[in-house]
Amino acid sequence: MSRLHDLYDQEGQSPWLDNLRRGWMADGTMQDWIDRGVRGLTSNPSIFANAMISSDEYDADLETFIRAGKSVEEAYWDLAVDDIRSALALLKPTFDSSEGEDGYVSIEVSPTLANDEAATVAAARELDDRIEANNLYIKVPATAEGVPAIRTLISEGRSINVTLIFSLSRYAAVMEAYIAGLEDYAAANPEADLSNISSVASFFISRVDVNVDRRLEDIGTDEAKALMGKAAVAQGQIAYEHFLATFSGERWDVLAARGARVQRPLWASTSTKNPDYPDTLYVDTLIGPDTVNTLPDKTLVAFEERGTVARTVDADVAAAHAVVDGLAGFGIDLEEVAVQLEDEGVASFAKAFEDVLQTLATRAEEFRST
Repeated sequence: MSRLHDLYDQEGQSPWLDNLRRGWMADGTMQDWIDRGVRGLTSNPSIFANAMISSDEYDADLETFIRAGKSVEEAYWDLAVDDIRSALALLKPTFDSSEGEDGYVSIEVSPTLANDEAATVAAARELDDRIEANNLYIKVPATAEGVPAIRTLISEGRSINVTLIFSLSRYAAVMEAYIAGLEDYAAANPEADLSNISSVASFFISRVDVNVDRRLEDIGTDEAKALMGKAAVAQGQIAYEHFLATFSGERWDVLAARGARVQRPLWASTSTKNPDYPDTLYVDTLIGPDTVNTLPDKTLVAFEERGTVARTVDADVAAAHAVVDGLAGFGIDLEEVAVQLEDEGVASFAKAFEDVLQTLATRAEEFRST
């Protein structure tokens, strides 16, 4: 058995793959990852952009869609949905054997809707109804407008991957939206089994260190530099502390008695951006039960080769708080950092979406001219 299997079997953390390419479903690569211990898959606009721009695997279908009179954006969603359906089929056995805990595949609503609550809800409904799979997660960003959309979608019995969480305050709002949504659904469906609704909260990790390390470098003192590479993990470990506190107690017990599942923290953006840091840093330090870590394929390989399987996410929460306090002492407010990172994340995904549409439009013109 691999370390990926050990991660789940021994420590209760589910390793997922944060990448998707059409050829992987056809050539056995995706099934190989599943056999090695991958228990779910996440995608985002950047992943689809990389796949569609860097290969010709989509050209034949794109030509078919364009010649059938579809717009470029309609063709994009047809291509993306086809990939998601293929991945859903491959991961359905994991979903069934885990009784709905794992085996999920995520597809994100258009990033251009991140600041529009009503449009986000409408787009999520359309994607969910179109694909119609019980192991599908619709990804919704945790923007101020996204949080109420999450409650609405959960209240309708839909399963949601909440993405782009960068701060503890926004994470608290996301957990509240999930629980309130479950309560809404339970009230409207008094006999329903709540276990059919699932959610993960995608807390972004490495981008926090990129931002904070730059600030610490600018401060330049030895004391400041000693905190470099520690902010992201510390915040993630504190988030787990909040998760344990939120999904316990009388309010949660009422929902749990009807089969409700906890909204697992999902550690996202877990490849290291700084080459001076170990490439398994954001895996080794955030391991614990009822969590997910979604990893790019290179990081999965690195963890398979030299990762450490041990419960670490709550091994020293006091030290995590000390890091955050130390940052505050240097005037670094992680809530303010999160605002910047959220804006950058939304903009990055929107640009990737625009880039892939432009590339597909260029290819479509070539098809129309022949």
